[in-house]
Amino acid sequence: MYPESTQSQSKPRDPRALNAYRHGLTGQVHILTPEDQVAYDKHCRDTHQYFNPAGGFEAGLVQSIADGRWQLQRAVAIEDAIFALDAVSVQADSEYYEAIVALTQGKTWLAHDKSLERIALYASRIQRRVEKDIAMLRQLQADRKAAFEQAIEDAQSISELAVKAGETYNPATEFPRELLPPQFDFSNPEILRLIVHHSRLKAAQCSIPNPEKRLKTAA
Repeated sequence: MYPESTQSQSKPRDPRALNAYRHGLTGQVHILTPEDQVAYDKHCRDTHQYFNPAGGFEAGLVQSIADGRWQLQRAVAIEDAIFALDAVSVQADSEYYEAIVALTQGKTWLAHDKSLERIALYASRIQRRVEKDIAMLRQLQADRKAAFEQAIEDAQSISELAVKAGETYNPATEFPRELLPPQFDFSNPEILRLIVHHSRLKAAQCSIPNPEKRLKTAA
């Protein structure tokens, strides 16, 4: 999912060189230093692991979230670098070092106010896009979870009906794999286990008297 950069094998690599590679999900060409590429790849892996997308559309949203958060971090780094440009000229052994640095930051703002404002606007837009992508992803995952739970409940009901009729029931035939998303594969042993678990749980709940009903009867 995260392709390695193309490196020449014929001669040693200049450590100052940049990596250029086409991202497997977005198709975009990224130009990064080798160190940044390692950090970017880890950042993408961590983001995908956290959101655990299912299917290409969700994976694309997660990649958009990862890229947005990466861009936010870069915006902060650029802003820090702008303020650091003038601060590095301050002598560390100066008697009024902290005061001079503070004044220098004020001068930096006055000199680069337009650039800093653009960075803030840029970061704000990215943040809104990331929040929108996260909200869309969460809604998709909630809808998928609800649809999955409904499918399990339907399979459970059909299974109970088949048992009462003395028939053998295989949910994989009732829900053909080719017509369902990958996570709805009813030939999967884990899904079959869930169906059995739900059936036993329902039977257990039916066998326990309702405490509220017993209290009303006693009253």
